[in-house]
Amino acid sequence: MVVLSLQGICKSYGANEVLKDVSFTINENEKVALVGINGAGKSTLFKIIAGELSPDEGRIIKSKGVEIGYLEQYTGLNANSSLWDEMLSVYSDLLEMEKEIREKEKLMSKEETLNNKKELNKIMECYSRLLEEFSSRGGYSIKSMVRGVLTGLGFSQEDYDKQVSLLSGGQKTRAALGKLLLKKPDILLLDEPTNYLDLDTLEWLEEYLKDYPGALLVISHDRYFLDSVTQRTLELENHKLKDYNGNYTFYVKQKKARRMIELKHYEEQQRQIKQMEEQIEQDKAWRRFSQANSRLKALEKIERMEKPSSEPARTYIKFNIKKSSGKEVLKVENLTKEYSGKKIFSDVSFEIRKNERVALIGPNGIGKSTLLKIVAGKTQPSGGNVKLGHNVITAYYYQELENLNQEKTLLDEIWDENPRMTQTEVRSLLGNFLFSGDDVFKTIGDLSGGEKSRVALLKLMLSKANFLLLDEPTNHLDMISKEVLEDALLEYPGTVLVVSHDRYFLKKIATRILELDENGLKSYLGGYDYYREKKAEIETKEKHLEKSENKREKRLKKQKALEVARKEREHRKRIEALEQQIIQTEERIQEFETLLCSKEIYTVEEKLKQINKEYQELKQKLEKLYKEWERAAG
Repeated sequence: MVVLSLQGICKSYGANEVLKDVSFTINENEKVALVGINGAGKSTLFKIIAGELSPDEGRIIKSKGVEIGYLEQYTGLNANSSLWDEMLSVYSDLLEMEKEIREKEKLMSKEETLNNKKELNKIMECYSRLLEEFSSRGGYSIKSMVRGVLTGLGFSQEDYDKQVSLLSGGQKTRAALGKLLLKKPDILLLDEPTNYLDLDTLEWLEEYLKDYPGALLVISHDRYFLDSVTQRTLELENHKLKDYNGNYTFYVKQKKARRMIELKHYEEQQRQIKQMEEQIEQDKAWRRFSQANSRLKALEKIERMEKPSSEPARTYIKFNIKKSSGKEVLKVENLTKEYSGKKIFSDVSFEIRKNERVALIGPNGIGKSTLLKIVAGKTQPSGGNVKLGHNVITAYYYQELENLNQEKTLLDEIWDENPRMTQTEVRSLLGNFLFSGDDVFKTIGDLSGGEKSRVALLKLMLSKANFLLLDEPTNHLDMISKEVLEDALLEYPGTVLVVSHDRYFLKKIATRILELDENGLKSYLGGYDYYREKKAEIETKEKHLEKSENKREKRLKKQKALEVARKEREHRKRIEALEQQIIQTEERIQEFETLLCSKEIYTVEEKLKQINKEYQELKQKLEKLYKEWERAAG
């Protein structure tokens, strides 16, 4: 069933055309990716679908009752609310209904209501109706759903009471995403939802969205995420939209094949047109005007193909080294870091050898970037040692790009650090990084995030270091630039230590994984796929072990329960036996008391002594039995 249809959407800003005749449909529960280079118009198209912008031409058709939920890259929240209250606000109508239910319960318990049957029946009917609706709409599971989403998005219980204004930028983005997921609109529009998410949270979000009961249209530079979640890809290129019936990897392959086929057909048509034009000219030269006119009419009837657009320009990156390092590149021993008495990590040890491409991964806030800065010499450890090997030259890529001077022009930023180059050489290098003409005179502060990243990569390339330390190098890069960087690192003759959440990037370039968590650091001697396999094996073993321990615990509990039951039975039998002995002893004592009162006994001294002796012994026995019974019964 089609839930959304776009027909002939066009949008321009002045003379700048953004979207041209964009048409597509989305079906119920379909998961679709929207891709394209930065500035292709993806966010503009989202805003048009969400109703925040109007198209110049075309129309949008939604199925009746369909709700669209839109998450922008920087969505605001109520700054004065706590995180928990902000999430609960999604269910404000249900919370009001719950209040009404409680009020009805109070009314029904009042004596005046109980004495008025007509009023009582009226309230009970309303109460019953409210309860049924509250239950059918999931009212009883509100808090568990909020907890599930907040936990999945990496929030701890301590975060629940925090005021939204006190959350970090990344936390606010995650909170906005959580709020939208809880609303469960029929169509989700997500613009870069994976920003600020660590690997565990990314995996949770992927599973959540795969099972999401509505349609999804997502913009993301996270190629691994797109492969995992989406089954269809829409591409915006040169203001137009193309539809690919597969995930991101399928789209990349299919796009290449489609472009080759389109180019082949175009070239074949151009050859035919040229041949027909030559024949027309020849017919005219030979005065065969009838044939010339006939061919001309046939030529005019041909529906001419547009020349396939050339691929977007690519950055040229090639990392070279000044000199080769020794085999031992880095040795880290018992590294510890504290901030204001708070321990970030402790006793971290590992080694890196020449030509390895090592990825350092782990949850947000665990200290990965700090560890990288210590290795780069940008900050000092609280304890432990960092030793660089023979001839090792490091170059560090800053995640926040703070090594760029915001006041300088692009030209000066590169030239000042490479004064031996001519201006022509510097401009040529900047051209390889897609900065041409007057672009080189722009100040760094005026550049976009992607443009700044390209400048930082150019500086990294010019360092000719043999050990690259990269902190989130794919942030801000479009997909084409990411692919170029990956290919350059695969050809790099040096060693790499990289912190990244980009799993597609990690899968392609990493030869070893270091995982940092609260328990320390673990090394996985293989790429990202190997790491995932091993993690899955470990988790499976832990589950089996936990299951076995649970079974063992249950078995021990059962044995203990049986033992307790056995002892209780024995105890009960012991008490019953004592009670029986007490009854029998008391009966014997009564018999002896009767005998002692008998004339036949108390008149015969010998018999009296014997009976009295036995009587006293029975009384002593009864006293002991009572004491034993009291101990047992107590």
